[in-house]
Amino acid sequence: MATTTHLHLPNPIPPRLHASPPARLRASASLAHPRLLSGLRLAAARPRPRHGRRAMSVTVRSSLIDPDGGALVDLVAAPERRAALRGEAEALPRVRLAAVDVEWAHVLAEGWASPLRGFMREHEYLQSLHFNCIRLPDGAGVVNMSLPIVLAIGDREKEEIGASPDVALQGPDGAVLAILRRVEIYPHNKEERIARTWGTTAPGLPYVDEAIAQAGNWLIGGDLEVIEPIKYNDGLDHYRLSPQQLRNEFDKRGADAVFAFQLRNPVHNGHALLMNDTRRRLLEMGFKNPILLLHPLGGFTKADDVPLPVRMEQHSKVLEDGVLDPETTIVSIFPSPMHYAGPTEVQWHAKARINAGANFYIVGRDPAGMGHPTEKRDLYNPDHGKKVLSMAPGLEKLNILPFKVAAYDTVAKKMAFFDPSRSKNFLFISGTKMRAFAKSGENPPDGFMCPGGWKVLVDYYNSLQTEEAAVATIEQ
Repeated sequence: MATTTHLHLPNPIPPRLHASPPARLRASASLAHPRLLSGLRLAAARPRPRHGRRAMSVTVRSSLIDPDGGALVDLVAAPERRAALRGEAEALPRVRLAAVDVEWAHVLAEGWASPLRGFMREHEYLQSLHFNCIRLPDGAGVVNMSLPIVLAIGDREKEEIGASPDVALQGPDGAVLAILRRVEIYPHNKEERIARTWGTTAPGLPYVDEAIAQAGNWLIGGDLEVIEPIKYNDGLDHYRLSPQQLRNEFDKRGADAVFAFQLRNPVHNGHALLMNDTRRRLLEMGFKNPILLLHPLGGFTKADDVPLPVRMEQHSKVLEDGVLDPETTIVSIFPSPMHYAGPTEVQWHAKARINAGANFYIVGRDPAGMGHPTEKRDLYNPDHGKKVLSMAPGLEKLNILPFKVAAYDTVAKKMAFFDPSRSKNFLFISGTKMRAFAKSGENPPDGFMCPGGWKVLVDYYNSLQTEEAAVATIEQ
């Protein structure tokens, strides 16, 4: 039987996160699971460290929390420098990036990993791999950094780089995207990296198969200078708002709280119930204008996940049908690749949203998890993600909001929060079952998903079946 986590918020929180001087705000939470130490936490902003070129400070009048390190990193070159950088790159040794590497360059360039300024050097990599955090350079504390953001190269590339301090980075098509400066090359112990990131070296881990197993035996780190903003030209670039653009939009809308919800699946009415209920709770806590950041992951995902263009079309229908309020919701794409590394990865997902201005993060069952690749069980304990987030170093200023479990209420004929006292009245529709409905053309129960959003999924799976039939005909 499914269990539910209840979040009680007895004490109102003042609606502004930063007074002058910054106020230390406290919130208390009573959770159904006694070992979850704090479902809601908020600490005053840390002192701002000094960083290098083009660091952008958060607007003084903003109600948003400070990014990690006190300022967003911007690694995209100014327009007037771009021609000179391309000329400089002509004389440099080159490294060809895979598609996943480009996604990480995008993440770094826009400041999602602030205060990190490039692919990790060895001292940063070791801290990330072993401690899930990195010390700030001026001794002001640590920032969470649970996933290594690294670039692998092979023996031939290492030899070609030689003693050169700088390297040009090419995209998969050969175009120069960036220059990596003051480089450091060090060994890539794949087994150690995989074991510490995933807690297993079992075969069949999607990100390992995509980006690590065949990667080079060396890692190269350095300061990244991206020549121009990275675009994908897939019709979705207007959804890819940087942390600074999101902060500007939150300020424009007068947000005094931002709550982030990440997903890599279509939005059903249970998700919407949770998001709308979270906004209601924040209003009851004293906030005047909480804004939802609906933030689907847009980087690498495993083959059986619904593709990003389909998900974005489905999300737009959710807003069109009024399931979520467009006035209080911002839909944007988070460019990070997906690791499926459970409690380790969910820290990265939460940390990145701090840099975008979110001070509340909704976390559910088995966040960033997956089934074990070789055994019939979950790879991670489904409750560990929210527990780890509540204790993770470097995330003290982020409020963690655990899910209340939603399921289909067969009596009310709608998605509702699960009531254990009448468990027989609830139907749990998994992502696998939802996809099976869509593939077969069978409709889910009324009230499970808005009609426009469901039609997008049915059309997608119909198109897949048509393509598969066409391929089968050609192969005969």
